[in-house]
Amino acid sequence: MKIDEITLDHLRLELDPPLRAAWDPRPRGHFDATVVRVRTDEGITGTGSGDTMTGFAGIEELFLGQDPLDIARHVRAIETANFHGGRFWPLEAALWDIFGQVAGLPVAALFGNAARAVPAYASTAELKPPAERVETAWQAREAGFGAMKIRIDRARIDEGVGTVAAVREALGPEFTIMVDLNQSWRMAGDTADATDLAATRRLVRRLAELDVFWVEEPLPYEDSAGFQTLRADNPGLRIAAGEMQHSVPELLRCLENDVFDVYQMDVVLSVGMHRARTLAELARLRHRAFTPHSWTNGIGVLANLHVAAGVGAGPFFEYPYDPPGWTPQRRDFMLAEPVVVNAAGEIEVPRRPGLGIALDAEAMRRLRI
Repeated sequence: MKIDEITLDHLRLELDPPLRAAWDPRPRGHFDATVVRVRTDEGITGTGSGDTMTGFAGIEELFLGQDPLDIARHVRAIETANFHGGRFWPLEAALWDIFGQVAGLPVAALFGNAARAVPAYASTAELKPPAERVETAWQAREAGFGAMKIRIDRARIDEGVGTVAAVREALGPEFTIMVDLNQSWRMAGDTADATDLAATRRLVRRLAELDVFWVEEPLPYEDSAGFQTLRADNPGLRIAAGEMQHSVPELLRCLENDVFDVYQMDVVLSVGMHRARTLAELARLRHRAFTPHSWTNGIGVLANLHVAAGVGAGPFFEYPYDPPGWTPQRRDFMLAEPVVVNAAGEIEVPRRPGLGIALDAEAMRRLRI
């Protein structure tokens, strides 16, 4: 079997009203997605998405005519291409989709088959005042979620802590709360300074008193000593990061130096599925957690889900969810059906061979740019 064609479809969904994501320097008026499809000479097509794959033109020559099942070779080729261009990990997801279809198995089975479903947490996007966030937390609880991640603006710390305190008081100790400070990497145009270590230490201590399960990205990635200080300060609270770290050696150093409690490499943005699986296994062998970031679209959610379920990630899986600004329908606009949680608040691994992706052909046609 050989790869005979690779196509990219660039899609755009207009957002009205816009999404006011905490990490965006301005409201998001549209949501872009790139869908990559790898076709073989035997009629099998694999699908991936996540990064927009800017700069892919010409890279396809590295893969055309190759056996799609030679995953180790393709991962190394993608790494060399990434060094000179963008991030092309959605291509690897499409290749694993082919592999699963050839094997007749879900990709999660190929990665270890540790779980058939993973408990999800509602990963919010927008900054909301306490009363409004409490209302959304109750709605998430009624939808089956037992956990929620709340964003805090580094310029409005007291308001953010007040929001977390209000949710804790309203929903009680059984509801799990994570907090994301979004300080490890920046969107284009976000030039504000991160809070310094002293201020961050005070903030994390306040959150520990509210029984927050983890604090995510509290410092820039390069401050590994600061991450270690936060962990030593707060033994009852976990520190999570790593979603956009692109270097496997860098992540290995984090593991060797015990920098994080929770590793969050996104398989379509950071280091790919194959490498994330290896790093996840190493984290688990060190009694640390792997819970991937999954803030792309439904295809990216599925790619991360298969790796997470394969290796036994947990205790929760990130499910981007913050209605009305961010709904499964908006997030998964290119899919025939959005990825949803079941009544128990879990995301079930699709049992179809491959990644279980079913595209909406009409949406693909209508929203192509």
